[in-house]
Amino acid sequence: MTAKEKYRKAIANIRTHLKKYLLDNNLHAMVLGVSGGIDSALTAALAHSVAKELNMPLITRSITIESNKEDEINRSILVGKAFGTDFRHVDLTEAFHLIQPYIVEDLNKENKADVRFKIRMGNIKARMRMIYLYDLAAKNKGIVLSTDNYTELLLGFWTLHGDVGDLGMIQNLWKMEVYEMAKYLAENEANQQQAQALWACINATPTDGLGITSSDLEQLGASSYNEVDNILKSYLSGSKEYINHPVVKRHIATHFKRNNPYNFPREIIFKD
Repeated sequence: MTAKEKYRKAIANIRTHLKKYLLDNNLHAMVLGVSGGIDSALTAALAHSVAKELNMPLITRSITIESNKEDEINRSILVGKAFGTDFRHVDLTEAFHLIQPYIVEDLNKENKADVRFKIRMGNIKARMRMIYLYDLAAKNKGIVLSTDNYTELLLGFWTLHGDVGDLGMIQNLWKMEVYEMAKYLAENEANQQQAQALWACINATPTDGLGITSSDLEQLGASSYNEVDNILKSYLSGSKEYINHPVVKRHIATHFKRNNPYNFPREIIFKD
């Protein structure tokens, strides 16, 4: 099977299962946060035709808070308009600054340049976005589409109770497969506006939009996502070649995220 055929079939399978899930659960809308990154762009492109077929709203929102760069915002608007049936750009910066002193204890004593502080604030921003999206889903009797991929899952590269949605079409795709699937759609299916949005995201430097570092790869200690995927595949196959690499160390250190919440088994609770 050629790569082109592989992705054509995979896309058809994803859309078939998405349609079935929506109908089986009597859902009336899909809600998606578009960040200007490749993952949410691919998710939007996959959901678009299903929304059209079912005459169902695909509600896309670009939700920015303070640290989002202009190019990220511009890409998110491109994606939201190209694939969504109901798009808005929402800025929550003012709301973030209003709420911050109430939920961050001793805020005036914090070192704002400290990386740990930036990560904490990034988590708050991600959770604020998800509050917004989940309220939209409840209002429209719909679901929030998840945009995480398998590489991010293995690296804990998301915010607990922040980034994860209700349904993950790409949760089991490696990051490089996300790129390849997006390229297939841009080259074989998308109209001019949609292709422009997809290519903008494909060619962009991947960032978390939280202002922690200048790129995802800087946080991961790798030069490319191809390298990241290959290191993880090697480690998961049993190889110890990369045991001391930052990618593997991050995978091990974020085990708790993939097992959240950790619940005490009954045999421990009622042990004699």
